[in-house]
Amino acid sequence: MQQLREGDGADDSDELQILFDSVAAAQGAAASTPEAAGSGEQRWQGQDRVFQRIGQMARQLHDTLGELGYHELIENAVTAIPDTKDRLNYVVNLTEQAACRVLNATDLANPLQEELETASAKLATKWDALFANRMGVEEFRRLAEETRSFLKQGLPQKTGATKAQLLEIMMAQDFQDLTGQVIKKIIHVAQELESQLMGVLIETLPGERRTDSVMSLLNGPVINAEGRGDVVATQQQVDDLLGSLGF
Repeated sequence: MQQLREGDGADDSDELQILFDSVAAAQGAAASTPEAAGSGEQRWQGQDRVFQRIGQMARQLHDTLGELGYHELIENAVTAIPDTKDRLNYVVNLTEQAACRVLNATDLANPLQEELETASAKLATKWDALFANRMGVEEFRRLAEETRSFLKQGLPQKTGATKAQLLEIMMAQDFQDLTGQVIKKIIHVAQELESQLMGVLIETLPGERRTDSVMSLLNGPVINAEGRGDVVATQQQVDDLLGSLGF
């Protein structure tokens, strides 16, 4: 396994393909020999069924992880990511980078808004004095010039700079597209593996453990699982089922 992980992506896929093919060929050769008979043949058939199911799961996991690394929508971003652990680290890193961008933009935008608030409050106080007849002609001229300068220069500059930081915050959210795809794929893989493992477990149960509630789980999913005890619909039910089987 270590040797498989040391090669590049193409070598890994080729070696895994050869491994899967060799196992399948070995199973076909074993199935063609007439040596097994009676109870021994039955035991082998049961073991072969379990082996085939696990092999199918391994193949599905291999193919799905390959799709996760080479899907055209995220190929450029995750081509160098070899396994699920690194994919999760990739999600963490992108999320952290986005959070830093948002915090930095917020730190830059807050002072701009505070400056606008302070300047507006000062102008409002002076205009209140004017309307209260507490300002002379010369003071009014200075107020008019100050207000004109604020509206023509100060306000546009501050609002433009704030707009740029708001745009940065919005652009920082683009990480959700790639990370969302990665997370959904990993969750799907985990759910599929859990479902198939539970199927293998139930199908190969000893006779004394084949209760009606356990065997009814082989019927597959239902549209509405609410109120039914014969359907594994939640993680708690999976835990309860494994506990009842001694795992």
